[in-house]
This record gives sequence, C-alpha cells and structure tokens, in this order.
Amino acid sequence: MKIRDLFTEDKYSISFEVFPPKTQDNYETVEKATREIAALKPEFMSVTYGAGGGTSTYTVSIARDLQERHNVPMMAHLTCITSDREKITSQLDLLKENGIENILALRGDIPEGFEMGEINYHYASELITEIKKHGDFCIGGACYPETHPDAPSQREDIRHIKEKVDAGCEFLVTQMFFDNNIMYNYLYKLREAGILVPVHPGIMPIVNANQMKRTLKLSGTRLPQRFVQILDAFGETKAAMRQAGIAYATDQIIDLYANGIRSVHVYSMNNPSVASAIMQNLSAIL
Repeated sequence: MKIRDLFTEDKYSISFEVFPPKTQDNYETVEKATREIAALKPEFMSVTYGAGGGTSTYTVSIARDLQERHNVPMMAHLTCITSDREKITSQLDLLKENGIENILALRGDIPEGFEMGEINYHYASELITEIKKHGDFCIGGACYPETHPDAPSQREDIRHIKEKVDAGCEFLVTQMFFDNNIMYNYLYKLREAGILVPVHPGIMPIVNANQMKRTLKLSGTRLPQRFVQILDAFGETKAAMRQAGIAYATDQIIDLYANGIRSVHVYSMNNPSVASAIMQNLSAIL
C-alpha cells in the first residue's frame, strides 16, 4: 500500500524506521529485531540505505520480509550521490520486483574518501525526477527543522525542499529534533513557502548518554535545557536514562498530536523494547 493513501484526519498514527545489517553475519539479529517492531503494527515502516548503497540488497530483503510477514506497508530509503543512472535503475527494478511501492528519496551522505568525479545526481530532487520515470512509486523526501548542515541558510534549504515537492515528492519526513517549538516554527515556514504536502515529524528516543553524544555529532541537533537536565540527572544510570528517554519521546509525540499533527515517525534504532514501550504509552491514543 502506498503511504499517501494511509492517512486520514480522523486518526493518529505512528511509524518506525529500522536499519538493515551491515554484513551477513548479523543479518539474523537484525531480522529478529525488525520483525518484533513490525509485529507492533505501526502505520508503516522505513528501512535505511547505507552510505554508497552498501546495504542496498539487505534494505530490500528486510523490507520485503516485513511487508510479506506482517502486512506492514514498507518504505525503502534510496540515496543517489554515489550512484549512476544504471545503478539507480537497477535498484528501482529490484524494489518493483519485491513489491516495495514507497521510496524515501535522499541525496545521501558522501562517504569518506569518495571521489566525486562526474556524478549523475547532485540533489534529491534529481533522484525524484528519475524515480517518476520508472513507475508509480509513492515518493517521500527528507527535511531539516534545524536546517540541512550543507545549506548556507534555512531559506535556501527550504527552497530546495520546494524543488523536491515540485519534482514529485508527496510527503516529507523530518530529521530528529528535541524541541517541538522548532518543529512548529519550521512547519509554518514550509507552509509559507507553498510546501503543502504532509510532514511527518521524526522523533528519536534517547535511552543512553553515549547514544546522545553520537546523535549530536552526526546531526548537529540542538538540545533544549529541559533535555540537558534529564541527561545530567539520569545519564549515568542505564535504567533511569532509558525510562526518562522513552518518557521524553512520548511527551514530544503527545504534544505533536495535541497540536494537530496526526502522524509521527520514530527512529527506533532497531530496539523493539523501546518501540513497544512508546506504543504502550500511546495505547489509548492510537
């Protein structure tokens, strides 16, 4: 089922992102974790795609397995910066063959040491244009409430988001954020720029302090003082930080729902117990 057909104004929903294994050695571990998350019956799930497409085969196999086994609509990530048109066409054919109808179209990070040379795709909007030529996929895109790290300004970043939507992007999923006021302000700016497609806020439950450090290093996301205080108080105690992190993420989601946002995308980090706890916290809402 296509993601564009899933949402209505009369219900709240949640979806989860999972990631494929990097190697065959841990495939079974990842498969088990993702199946447990799919068994929670989220609205849909997304499967990431490694830098340079290194996990592309696993992305498709995990997505196919979850869709067939649990009847959960799946979305496969697809990056383009390191791929030529032949590789993208091959990947689109593979997704089609495996019944995956939804794609999150991304430029992707540039792997360390990658020689740019002559590349076919510079932006996600170019990838979206390419996908539109290859069948009736439902196409999503990424957006950054705190501005893409490569963008010179938020205004320029939003202009590129508009280019993606004009190229055929049907919905957006945000980078993680920890202050909902940033999201509300960003959503207003998107609408002001004429970007009217659905926007799914991305929520990352932080359940240990080391995870927080890695997350900030990779994303550049700012922390509100309220969350800093949680880290200071509970970061050294594993069980306490897990409980506090789940509670904070749940609180963010409830606040988003209460302010008119109907669908939230959770970065699960392949952790079924965290995904399950959040679903339980929202059991009377969803």
